[in-house]
Amino acid sequence: MITLEVCCGSYEDCINAYKGNAKRVELNSALFLGGLTPSVGSLVYAKENTDLEVICMVRPRGAGFCYTDEEYKGMLIDAMMLLEQDADGLAFGFLHENKTIDVERTKEMVKLIHGYRKQAVFHRAFDMVEDVEEAIQQLISVGVDRVLTSGGYSTALEGADVLKSLQAKYGDKIEILAGCGVNASNVIALLEKTGVTQVHSSCKSWVVDPTTTSERNDYGFNKDMYDIVSVDKVRELKEKIDEYGNV
Repeated sequence: MITLEVCCGSYEDCINAYKGNAKRVELNSALFLGGLTPSVGSLVYAKENTDLEVICMVRPRGAGFCYTDEEYKGMLIDAMMLLEQDADGLAFGFLHENKTIDVERTKEMVKLIHGYRKQAVFHRAFDMVEDVEEAIQQLISVGVDRVLTSGGYSTALEGADVLKSLQAKYGDKIEILAGCGVNASNVIALLEKTGVTQVHSSCKSWVVDPTTTSERNDYGFNKDMYDIVSVDKVRELKEKIDEYGNV
């Protein structure tokens, strides 16, 4: 069975993913920054109004994944708050400045998450490492349940060979979630090339908010559009996945 996870930036996105027949979402805020920690309210509302499995991002800022001690302490507090409100798991990633896995912080976060009997997911910070083999072995050694990855490339299709290798070598020890650039037009090719059983997609469309600018002012830095999850794109992707799974 192939699992679809939809990347969501709001409660509304979760509802749209749900209407499109997704079963699992990764809940964020600020997707234009690569995804940051969501509000507790969006998690609570999503859990109250759907039966989605909700994985929450824990990321305090944009840019990379090497955090100060103060940022890290705040991440642990956010993590506990989200877990207390019944998040099904947390997505996170810790790197050193040399782009290797910060094993100690990863281990501590995994211990916290597993203390609530939830899922520990290492996100695409993994795609910044130079030694993929060493990195995934480190994640396995500290008990990470799943890794979201494009195979270290700009898209999952470009990284298909790496994803195939990771799935074949380590798929029985850690779940491989293929993401980045996945859509209804390429998902079957990705599944066939890699053998992965989980895919991650944004399924996004764009909406214009006319209140962003006026003749005298530009509040949105020339950006009057925001992305939302498209019900139709989720449904189309899910249908393609189900079609592949039923062959």
